[in-house]
Amino acid sequence: MADTRLIQGRYRLLELIGRGGMGEVWQARDESLGRRVAVKCLKPLGPQHDQTFIRVLRERFRREARVAAALQHRGVTVVHDFGEHEGVLYLVMELLEGRNLSQLMEDNEQHPLPVSDVVDIADQVADALAYTHEQNIVHRDLKPANIMRLTDGTVKICDFGIARLGHDIGFTSRLTGTGIAMGTPHYMSPEQIGGGHVDHRSDLYSLGCVLYEIATGAPPFDLGDSWSVLVGHRDTAPRPLRSHRPELPGFIDEIVLDLLAKTPEERPADAKDLRRRIGAGRVTDTPAAGTAPPPLLGHGGGEPGLPSWTRGMTSGHKAVTVPALRALPPDLTAGLTGEWTTGVDLRGPAPVRLPRPERPTPSPELLAVLTGRHNAGLSLGRLEDSYRMAEEVAAARSRVLGAGHPDTLATRYEVAYALGQLGRWTEALQTYRDVAGARVQALGPDHPDTLAARYEIGISLGRLGRSAEALEQYRALVTDRTRVHGAADPETLRARHGLGVNLGRLDRWEEALAEARDVCAVRERVLGPDHPDTLVSRREVAVGLGWLGRWSDALAVYEQVAESRERVLGAGHPDALASRNDQAHCLEQLGRGGEAAELYRRVAALRRQSGAG
Repeated sequence: MADTRLIQGRYRLLELIGRGGMGEVWQARDESLGRRVAVKCLKPLGPQHDQTFIRVLRERFRREARVAAALQHRGVTVVHDFGEHEGVLYLVMELLEGRNLSQLMEDNEQHPLPVSDVVDIADQVADALAYTHEQNIVHRDLKPANIMRLTDGTVKICDFGIARLGHDIGFTSRLTGTGIAMGTPHYMSPEQIGGGHVDHRSDLYSLGCVLYEIATGAPPFDLGDSWSVLVGHRDTAPRPLRSHRPELPGFIDEIVLDLLAKTPEERPADAKDLRRRIGAGRVTDTPAAGTAPPPLLGHGGGEPGLPSWTRGMTSGHKAVTVPALRALPPDLTAGLTGEWTTGVDLRGPAPVRLPRPERPTPSPELLAVLTGRHNAGLSLGRLEDSYRMAEEVAAARSRVLGAGHPDTLATRYEVAYALGQLGRWTEALQTYRDVAGARVQALGPDHPDTLAARYEIGISLGRLGRSAEALEQYRALVTDRTRVHGAADPETLRARHGLGVNLGRLDRWEEALAEARDVCAVRERVLGPDHPDTLVSRREVAVGLGWLGRWSDALAVYEQVAESRERVLGAGHPDALASRNDQAHCLEQLGRGGEAAELYRRVAALRRQSGAG
């Protein structure tokens, strides 16, 4: 691919940024949307493969790529597009600014990463795996090179589906005489090595290997040759992490050793359970005797004046880009008190009132606490608790940073979201409006965060039944999104979707149907036919057809949406079940009650089965 500069007349290859066993990764420019992307070009198929095999492989590639493109989570790399160009299969992905964990280790001269980084990476990867495993998707090749740490601290998993393709194509070597696919031996689970059944717990084992390496500086079985490594996975108990590095928290040592259990049944039940244990450990764990507490990221030693729950917490990123849902337990719902915001020196043996100007420069430690409280509020299970904490953190950030600071506005945005979730839409609307106005002043009218707040204003107006105002809100937003980001940008299309929904609420169904069809066509071209946003638009087309009394046409579209969701998500996924319910309702409208009743029974059985599983 080195001499190919333009793929499919759209993706301009600019710079080779990676090369491995599967092929090459290029930094590229999407000429249609004017954005930078990463293009992974898989190795071309050689003459040793017959045409039947190649056809099967291409279909497998399309299926895996569609699955990867359907994943929508902050911890998973976004797949924008895929296809084949001059015999080469390619994936178009978001371009990530950062370093993978293997590179971070190299940058650190193979020394282990800071304790706070290890804990944060474990938490974020567990969150992403919890999501993907709920979609019944197993990565199968989790390793440091497939986990990216972005410049803002976000952690993303890359290459879902690619491992199985590599096995099919034959890029992975095989152990002579064993028939065992090598993959990446340092991170393979015992069941992978033995050719047994592989499920989500294999990913948990691989994560344990990754965490062991970034915490100690070497994988758990860092032996001389591949065979010895595989035997180590199968037969040898790993040494405790704190025998390599005594300052590691006890809970990390225990969790990683549990992940490295030889049989799947002995490992944590799932990634959700893993996140719960990490969250609990961050709060309750104490350092090993004779060791210092883990430092805050980017600072020296821990601050003895800070409360115990801040131990190991990273100083975070600006709240406008903070990954949500840090796992913190419910007992952290107590609000910020004056000691955090009124100039009390927390470092001495007793609080001492300090003289302060009107607004002093806050310490990094204080900002870390505020960021941690912001994140904690996002993870609370009860909406009332999330709302209360967001209110308190917004007030504290306003005192420390100022009412118009982007971090203060990020927390006020969360206040508005919690109000909406609680059904308090009038208050949510006013708060979103306040945030949008303040963001215009602080960030500018075209900043993505300003535009995001304007979108939520439209949502709130619609929820309040003020659809005419919502319609005008979305019209203006579509105009500005198109000017700033382009007509085919996903956020522009999301605003257009909101516009179409409110046309329907105003009984302007012909216009709503036309808008839904147009948005669906663009989303299909830009995002793919099975992308969740495309399917939402396709369902909106069916809704419009139904309201216009065109039930036969609506039924065909509902069936198409249901089949796509079942193919990508599985028959028991809530979205797939909802689509089958739509289909059954449509059958009722057509007078086909027997078929509708049978479909309703099938949906009910699948729902019970999914609940039992």
